Amino acid sequence: MKVKKVVLAYSGGLDTSIILKWLIETYQCEVVAFAADLGQAEELTGLEAKALATGAVKARIVDLREEFVRDFVFPAFRANAIYEGHYLLGTSIARPLIAKQQIQIAREEGADAVSHGATGKGNDQVRFELTYMALNPGIKVIAPWREWDLRSRNALIAFAKDRGIPVPVTQEKPYSSDRNLLHISYEGGILEDPWLEPDPRMFTLSVNPEDAPDEPEVIEIDFEKGNPVAIDGMRYSPADLLARLNTLGGKHGIGRVDLVESRFVGMKSRGVYETPGGTLMRAGHQAVESITMDREVMHIRDSLVPQYSRLIYNGFWYSPEMRLLQSTIDMTQENVTGTARLKLYKGTCRVIGRKADHSLYQPSFATFEEDDVYQQNDATGFIRLNGLRLRIESLVGKQN
Repeated sequence: MKVKKVVLAYSGGLDTSIILKWLIETYQCEVVAFAADLGQAEELTGLEAKALATGAVKARIVDLREEFVRDFVFPAFRANAIYEGHYLLGTSIARPLIAKQQIQIAREEGADAVSHGATGKGNDQVRFELTYMALNPGIKVIAPWREWDLRSRNALIAFAKDRGIPVPVTQEKPYSSDRNLLHISYEGGILEDPWLEPDPRMFTLSVNPEDAPDEPEVIEIDFEKGNPVAIDGMRYSPADLLARLNTLGGKHGIGRVDLVESRFVGMKSRGVYETPGGTLMRAGHQAVESITMDREVMHIRDSLVPQYSRLIYNGFWYSPEMRLLQSTIDMTQENVTGTARLKLYKGTCRVIGRKADHSLYQPSFATFEEDDVYQQNDATGFIRLNGLRLRIESLVGKQN
């Protein structure tokens, strides 16, 4: 395959640092290094200079923080998306945005190819390339991990050392990480043993729950149509709100998850995650939903969550089925406006209050005290009709 110019999704980590040089050596092409600013903070420091020093003809860092939270994180959290009961999809939901911007930069730079650092064993290769296909089916795609003969992290480290490329993965930090405003993920290296407890020093966004403050902290999150808009009465932009929730949750050691998950390609893998702000946001959202969403609407929406979450995890963000599900889910959020009160304490987030102007919770109906709006006798016929099929089945069974 002849290539003139490649836009590389570049993080400055081990894989993409080596891929940049490998693309130049293998394809004799120009490489534009593109990094999406999704809230990696200090990880972006010096990234442009490093890419240029490694051989890139141009390095572009694009601030996508607000778009990421507003158009990707918030829609997923309106759906209460969660994969296999634990994973809040922090890496999964970022990939379609990175790939979307990568395609845009390829158009702007006149590039005929794109490249990524995902391995042939992982999910990210699928997420990147399904997005490429959806947004520019004619673009050339280079996936070095499926082409080169560098088959291990150690081989990559040796390649980097031979060419003088500085990389963050060392014997002292034998794992890889991925960070954005929603979470940090850790995998590989010493974490490949699912019996081995993660080193407490590894974590970045949260303190050890045992070391968190001895006094709980109570916060309030305001929601409008399913989206968080304010904390303790102060309104924030989407990115700033999530950053503030990260600070609050991290301070109390909230949001750590250690799980073995089922990859789309078929194998299981161990991942460790920190999602402090997302954990608070999800708890608050569900609390407001509990008093504003109709029962049958909620049950139907809940039945869609596993499929919706798999679509994100498996890379189908730009699929027609995702558009259908998102439209349906967003309709369920029309009345999800209210406030949740949360108590944060040593790794736990507990809902201790919820309120809404249009709450479906009516004390006059729910009270255990005397009321004049509900006739308890009505329950007799309700139970009889719902139990009729059970009585008939039992009678027929006795006859046989």
